[in-house]
Amino acid sequence: MSVLPIEARLPAIVGALEASNTALLVAEPGAGKTTRVPLALLDADWCRRGKLLLLEPRRVAARLAARYMAEQLGETVGETVGYRMRGESRVGPHTRIEVVTQGVLTRLLQDDPLLEGVNGILFDEFHERSLEADLGLALTLDVQRGLRDDLRLLVMSATLDVAALQALLGAETPLIECPGRSHPVITHYRPLRAAHHPHDTARQQADVVAEALAEAAGDVLVILPGVAEIRRLAGVLAERSAAPAVVELHGRLPLEAQSRALRPDPDGRQRVVLATAIAESSVTVDGVRVVIDAGRERVPLFQPRTGLTRLTTRHVNLASADQRRGRAGRQAPGVCYRLWAEELPLVAHAEPEIRQADLAPLAFELARWGISDAAALSWVTPPPAAALAAGRDLLQRLGGLDAQYHLTERGRRCARWPTHPRLAVMLEHAAERGCVALACALVALLEGRDAEREVDLTRALEQRLAHPEEHRQWQRDAKRLCRSAGVSLSVEHLDALGELLALAFPERIAQQLAVGRFRLAGGGQATLPERHPLAHAELLVAAELDGDATAASIYRAAPVSLACLEACFPSLAEWQDRVEWSQQEGRLLGEQVRALDALVVARRPMTSLPPEAVRGALLAALMRNATLPFDDVADQLRGRVALLRREFGEPWPDWSQAALLDALDEWLGPYLDGITRLEAIPRLPLGRYLLDALDRLDWTLRQRLAVLAPERMTLPSGNAVRLDYRPCLAGDDPLLAAKLQELFGWQSTPRLADGRVTPLVHLLSPARRPLQVTRDLASFWANGYPQVRKDMRGRYPKHPWPEDPLSAEATARTKRRVQ
Repeated sequence: MSVLPIEARLPAIVGALEASNTALLVAEPGAGKTTRVPLALLDADWCRRGKLLLLEPRRVAARLAARYMAEQLGETVGETVGYRMRGESRVGPHTRIEVVTQGVLTRLLQDDPLLEGVNGILFDEFHERSLEADLGLALTLDVQRGLRDDLRLLVMSATLDVAALQALLGAETPLIECPGRSHPVITHYRPLRAAHHPHDTARQQADVVAEALAEAAGDVLVILPGVAEIRRLAGVLAERSAAPAVVELHGRLPLEAQSRALRPDPDGRQRVVLATAIAESSVTVDGVRVVIDAGRERVPLFQPRTGLTRLTTRHVNLASADQRRGRAGRQAPGVCYRLWAEELPLVAHAEPEIRQADLAPLAFELARWGISDAAALSWVTPPPAAALAAGRDLLQRLGGLDAQYHLTERGRRCARWPTHPRLAVMLEHAAERGCVALACALVALLEGRDAEREVDLTRALEQRLAHPEEHRQWQRDAKRLCRSAGVSLSVEHLDALGELLALAFPERIAQQLAVGRFRLAGGGQATLPERHPLAHAELLVAAELDGDATAASIYRAAPVSLACLEACFPSLAEWQDRVEWSQQEGRLLGEQVRALDALVVARRPMTSLPPEAVRGALLAALMRNATLPFDDVADQLRGRVALLRREFGEPWPDWSQAALLDALDEWLGPYLDGITRLEAIPRLPLGRYLLDALDRLDWTLRQRLAVLAPERMTLPSGNAVRLDYRPCLAGDDPLLAAKLQELFGWQSTPRLADGRVTPLVHLLSPARRPLQVTRDLASFWANGYPQVRKDMRGRYPKHPWPEDPLSAEATARTKRRVQ
């Protein structure tokens, strides 16, 4: 067994977990943390009678880590060391180290929160911050703190955010650091010229590959953002006379092909391995001496407003770039070619997936855990409220959650399926309709990694069912799901395909507007190339979309009939009143429709507009405008309340624009009877409605409001001047504007909110022009007033400018009028 840098740190790691139930390990690439640490912990006193779980972010990495550790013990996988992932397991009765993919931990916890028999969990490559890793850590900490304080947790990576993790786990959490074992890597920068066509970029990349092959020995690893770029570069390399042995490595390949790509060529040929970010960490591609890094990554960004996920190609972060560079020096001195300019700035770390992902799966797991408030768990990065709300809305629409975010009966049944909640709902509907085998085949296709992603799902499924031997990974996945359902993979027809998709993706049911252009039920539009056969479908369901609400691209879809939709959604056969405010025409428009949200299948005119529908249309128009037309009176009231909420918190209500828009129907709706135009709303006494309709300020609070944040302040001159509380809406302090002569005798400004807040004083000239702004009147009288007096007494001789303003009589009048 070769000596790795981690060996020197193993006693410290074992000791840290003897003394504490959590620890952090920062070990650079090549240190050996993944395979040496679990083996070292097996003999720790706290682990002698239990097992360890080692979490890996990728299936390939999990298999390789298990195989390597088993070889170190002189065993085969499934004895002391095994692995477990969705659809595949190699563990035995004596297995003590289970290498699992991150989603498996969540399922284990949901099935057995006590994790009986598990003594420790190791989170490997935590720097990748996958959604499943963040959720797994949050759930595990909940178990550890509430049920299993003996459960050990070790979070490992080359680049951990130590400060954030120690804030979560506790400042006293032991931290062990370990250098890596890497050989020197020479870095060259080869920025590409701007290209008008993707093939131009591929040709420039091929030139760098040719340079690397000519100047360095060993295999060349090219890291590209996606499969399309891999295929383009492979095509260009194949056209060249001295074509090298080209191997692809990405998640769509069958698992056997992925494993082959990690091993040197059996005939000893020099290889060019074209890989996605799967090769960035966790796995080592044997024989690589050169890395060519395109410096780009493709990430899905979920948009809660539209419910769509946009695939975005962007520059990699600095941590990822260094990880990629390090691949060239894992086994020998190497070379890295970076296909960008050296001066290009890169962000330090990747953003956690929880901030940019579809959170419907997270919402579902929280409901299974019995959590309705995500803040009840401890997170490295809390889930964004908007994305979590969008996920919960989807689950409610699918029938998996109730209004309190608890699992419904259907939701509880969905928990048996290890798949996205959408597809679990589809499988449950299929069980009710007697077409489970078809649903299993469809889910395996939608989640498949073994083939190109054909747009027409009907045709793709027909091909697989007719020739399963050509799609072995799909066949394995489909049979696994069928076994779970207790059926065989026997599908006689695809009649229910569109129905199943509609039940799983109701907001993505699409209606043709023109050839290749469709309106989505959830709002917005989506497109297909006009030459595609599905572009002519009157109705279809888009299972995979990419883009924004106005121009999403359809990547996978199937046609659906109107009769099928009416069977799935009985409300589609009912006439509904629909009244909307037309911004273009400046008036209310009404009709009766048979519709599924934005998708209208029939319409007829209305003879009259029902008051309830009119009110709803006006409120919806206000919501779209996102700004309520408050007058000065209402804004002053809102500012006073905002100031007291800032200083005292509850029970002072939140009267921000966003909060009042959310409660629009509650406080404004009752006063819209007889109103038919938007322009009439700003003329309404909205401030009074806030007080009366919401009843959020009872008599006692209103009395306190008058004392803590009075509308007016009496000046030494005897005049009562109105305070301006509008700045409080933006978090600032109120303003007091008054002529300077009216403040003579005031040594300091009276304070508001029980002495917590000093208004910002605008001192005005006799012509009511600003002279000075201050919070400290005493300082102004002593230091600023002499200069103001010098400048102003000649300009305004009729007004008093005494040498001692503190002893002078305050007045709003001229000297003559004073006499």
